[in-house]
This record gives sequence, structure tokens and C-alpha cells, in this order.
Amino acid sequence: MMAASVSICTSCEDDSPENSIPSIDDGGSGEPIETPTLSALVTPGTIGTDGLTKNDNYVSYASWSSRDSWNLANVHDPSVAYYNGYYYMYGTDASYGNEHTKAPHGKHFQGKRSQDLVNWGWVGGPFDTAPSWLLDSINSFRAKMGLEGTLTYNDIKDQLGYWAPVVREVDGKLRMYYSIVCDNYLKTGGTVFDNSWNIWAFIGMCESTDPANDVWYDRGFVTCSSSDKGKDGWARSSVSDWNAYCYYNAIDPTYIVTPEGEHWLIHGSWHSGFTALQLDPATGKPKTPVGDPWADNATSLQARFGKRIATRGISRWQASEAPEVVYKDGYYYLFMAWDGLDVPYNTRVVRSTNVDGPYYTSRGANFTNGEENTKVYPIVTHPYKFKESVGWVGISHCCVFQKEDTGDWFYMSQGRAPQNVWGNAYSNALMMGHVRRIVWCPATADDLNDLWPIALPERYAGVEQTAIATSEIAGKYELINLGYSYGNQIEADEDYLVLNADGTMSGPFVGTWSFDEKTKYLKLTSSTGKFEGSNNNLGSVIVCVERERDWEKKVESTLVFAGFHKLHTNTFWGKRVADAD
Repeated sequence: MMAASVSICTSCEDDSPENSIPSIDDGGSGEPIETPTLSALVTPGTIGTDGLTKNDNYVSYASWSSRDSWNLANVHDPSVAYYNGYYYMYGTDASYGNEHTKAPHGKHFQGKRSQDLVNWGWVGGPFDTAPSWLLDSINSFRAKMGLEGTLTYNDIKDQLGYWAPVVREVDGKLRMYYSIVCDNYLKTGGTVFDNSWNIWAFIGMCESTDPANDVWYDRGFVTCSSSDKGKDGWARSSVSDWNAYCYYNAIDPTYIVTPEGEHWLIHGSWHSGFTALQLDPATGKPKTPVGDPWADNATSLQARFGKRIATRGISRWQASEAPEVVYKDGYYYLFMAWDGLDVPYNTRVVRSTNVDGPYYTSRGANFTNGEENTKVYPIVTHPYKFKESVGWVGISHCCVFQKEDTGDWFYMSQGRAPQNVWGNAYSNALMMGHVRRIVWCPATADDLNDLWPIALPERYAGVEQTAIATSEIAGKYELINLGYSYGNQIEADEDYLVLNADGTMSGPFVGTWSFDEKTKYLKLTSSTGKFEGSNNNLGSVIVCVERERDWEKKVESTLVFAGFHKLHTNTFWGKRVADAD
């Protein structure tokens, strides 16, 4: 979630009571958060069976009173964890018309739960108001910086943002790392620009053994935004000055436990890059206290606030955020959101053999050092439009997880409606949760073991995954050359890609095709055809074929594919829509 304005940094005292970690049933900072009265409790929403029939244009059921009908409506920056028979999802405070603010309890970081990833019911979040340690930290570090005035909660409450939590099951409980930002200005603590940057962004942690009833226990401060410009380097010439005070911005956390049992928190947004901070497994806090959130140089800062593992290398203000790291078959895959969130949002991925890098692109460039920052491929998602639909934009800030019973990998993010569709001037504020299966695609036809993750072009619908026979492949496909186009939807090619029963191929690509029923790899070999806006030779590309629902035509099951070639810029998305002539 990109900040509306730039947040900077703080910490809380290392010996403050909020940093102690009681057991989940202890008192102190382990007391339930915002313990509600019985009359204030909000029961979890009913998990219906209508996930496949809900209208994506959900204006008619967007109100708080209709939350039991939301299903995946009103989702932003989701994170998913499996716990006690349910997939629990929590996200940024966002809803059409800000309806979430009407909750009598569990206002912040609201979520959903599901047993099948298709049908979802509402659940409350852990907070009604900000935890007390937040204000204490703000005042403590403003004082250390020699700035005048002690702020009250009323001074900051309307300037707080509750953004992008990550949730994981750890030792029999749900553990959530959450982000809270304060947009008051640092120098005066006010809301009128005073030639300073904004106040701090924080990451805290809470835990639950009863998320269905919104019972959470706060564990306090974890880390915060931090600067390499020293304690006094916070001056800002104007609101158009993007030479950010922050080096790290403490939002958008992801959390991973390595096969060796190490715990890591990785976060960052729109500043100098992403940081990897090692945690104590028992407490969930940094192994080494982070201390004051400033240093005189980046090297000194990284020694306390974490190693920088990725950067676009453009400037201190760079359009990447929302890191999500998962481990598979010897590699750590780092997914990230690219560009602004309203329309341009798209998803890229790099990988490393070490959780703290270096991370490399599919072409072998060192993304930890910012090499080839404009050539980070494959594209995992991008704004797109199949025929007979308005399509989707703003598809990023993802979580990546495995299905409990099958081990299949999934990608979940919000998808926004395009601007000014459905007769609605505010349609881009409609955010629908998108759950998509991930396919692991060979980077070239010559090396089938070099696998990279790409999201399927259609949302998950629980379609039965029976074997796919070669005889089913022939047909007409809508083809999307999912290249990078800033702020634009990539539309399906006007011509259908036709795969003929005799193994020939026509339409946007002319050539031949073959299918491996065991791997479900479809090999497309083209001598001529449209590619990257010209008639360049495609060569051979491998795409992965799966069964999914055709949401645009409301066909319950069809064939879809996704794939890429590491030497090209495009990801290829397709779906079968008719038999070949």
C-alpha cells in the first residue's frame, strides 16, 4: 500500500513494557486488544455458497449492513494463513465508501475466512484504535530529536493509516505483523506542511488463538521506518521534494520461516528498497534491538534495521513495494508490486538461494544491486482485458500461499475495476479479492527445470482438475501478450490464436504446437507473428495449461494457459473459447 505522503521513522524504548513478550494468556501487553463488551461483539460473517455468482460490480451490496454478502468484495493488500480449518485473510483498511469504519468492533485490518478459497465470510480485525505504544514511541523520538511539543492521541488519530498486515500460523497461533503510519508532519506534529517530512511508519505484532471471535493479543513494537540522514536530516524543501528522509519505510511486511528454522521479516515501500530483518523465533521480535531509527550512513543503518535485499535502483523514491517471499525447491522467490496502485499496479518476481539475497531476475541480473531495473521479468500479473468484459486493473500487492490439502500454489491480491466503467465515476474504488492459482513455468523451451511462477489469467473457482488430453487442446483461444504498458490494460488480441487438430497454429502466431499430457506443457513454436508490437520471431515458448472458469463468459470450465520466455518481455495468457473451425 503506497503512502499518500512519505512516512519516516521511530522505535520505542528497548526496555518498555510493550516490548516484553508474555505467553498468549498472560496479562500486561498480552491482554486482549480493545476487549469488547458482549453487546459490541460482531460475529463472523456467514460463509455462503455464492462465490461464483457474486456480481463483480458490488455497489448494490457494498454497505456495512450487507457485509455477510461481501464474499471477496472490499479486499485490499490481502495476506492469507491456514488456521483451525479455515483460510484467514486480513488486509489494509479499505472499502467502497469506507463502510468498514462502521464496524462496532474489529475496525482495523478486517478480513475474511474460507474453507475452499471460493466462498468467504467476513471477520473482524484486531484493533478498534491504535495501540498505546504507538503514541508513546512518537513522543519519545520527537523528544530525542529535540522537537517541541507532546502529541496526544486526538492529534494523530485522524492521520493514522492501518496498512498491509501479514499473517502466519506459528506454534499453534496466528501471528500478525501490522503496519500503522502517521501522516502528521514531524517538525511541529501538525497537519499543515512545515518543511519537514511526515511522522513515522511502524510495524507491530499481535497474536491470536481465536481469530473467529476477533480475540487478539498485542505484542507491541517490532521495527519502524529509518533514515541514513542522521537525527536532524528531516527538512523538506516542498511537497514536491522526493529526496526522501527515509531509507527504509516500515510498511508492507512479509514473514518467512526458512527450512533451517530462521525467522525473517522483510518489508519496504517506495523508498530505497526492501530490508530483511532477522527475528527471534520465540518472541517474533528482532534478534538485535533496532535502537534509534537514524544513522549517518546506509551501512550503519543496515547493521541494525536489516540488510537491503532488493532495489529498483532508480532513486530514493522508487515505485516498488509489497514484498512477499516464499520458498520452493531451493529458491526464495520475492514477489513485489510495481508502479502506482490505482491502475498501473503489476507484479514482478525475482529469486535467490538465500533469504537475504542476492536476488536475481530470470535473465540473471542482480536485482539486489538494482541491475537492469527496467527488465525484471516475468510479469506475474498486469492490468488486462479479455473480450466481453471491462477487465481489471491495479492487480498487485499479493500474498502467495499453498492450499492445505493439495499443495497447489496460490496468488491473491485485489483487482480494481477500471476507471469510469459500469456508469460509475468511482468504479476504480471497487476492489475485489482475486484468488488465482500459480503455475511454475519453464523460462525457456530448452531448460524445463528453470521454473518461474506466473498467475493464471482466470480467478480460482474450484474447478475439478481432471487430466487434460492432447485432443482437448485444439481450439480457438483469446490471447493476451501480457507485456508492460504503464497504466494501460493489455487487451486480448483481435485475432484468435487457433490451434488446429493437425498440430498447426495460426492467428497472432503462425507455426506449430505440441502438448505433453504429463507436465501439461504446451509448446508453441512460431516463425512469424505479432510480438512486442512487431513481427519479431517468437521462436518456441512453453505455456502451462490448466482448467479454470471463464468468468467473462460464465463458462464453468475451460482451458487456460500462462507462460513466458526469459529473453522476451511478455508473459502469455490465454483461454480457450471455441472449437477450431
